[in-house]
Amino acid sequence: MIKRLLFIFTIATLLVSCGSSRKTTESKSRVPISKEEVKQSSTIKEATLADKVVWTAVTYKGVPYKYGGTTRNGMDCSGLIHTSFKKRNIYLPRTSYSMFSEGYEIPLREVRRGDLLFFITAKKRNVVNHVGLVTSVDNDNIQFIHSTTSRGVIVSSLSMPYWKAAFYRAKRVLGDE
Repeated sequence: MIKRLLFIFTIATLLVSCGSSRKTTESKSRVPISKEEVKQSSTIKEATLADKVVWTAVTYKGVPYKYGGTTRNGMDCSGLIHTSFKKRNIYLPRTSYSMFSEGYEIPLREVRRGDLLFFITAKKRNVVNHVGLVTSVDNDNIQFIHSTTSRGVIVSSLSMPYWKAAFYRAKRVLGDE
């Protein structure tokens, strides 16, 4: 009986993880890959905290997906976000569902680098189960970094049909800079 309950709990946990069952494609847009590029792309002389968090996240690009992972050996979506913010001394909860309770909601038209995008990829469950970090906004093209089960840490565009359909809310967790 205990084994059966443990098995059901494990399956339920996996169903609400950060993964999606559909394949995603990596965006070809360019994201700053070094501190110098982030500083040069910033509208002010000094890199903002948001720039630094994004730069940290981008250093994990290519890391494979690992459920519950928070290291270069593998990470899931919330592990990527949690670790990127933690490296900059900002502490967010460990799961995408818990992260959703942080910060404040913003309209998509006001999204900027460093904001979080939350998704519901399992429509039957109707709960937040995926999170990404906005890396750039160019007109209506919002790029975000996240970890997918099939490709690991990648940058995608919110305009991609899958992510556009799964998008739920945008939130700001960093103060105005």
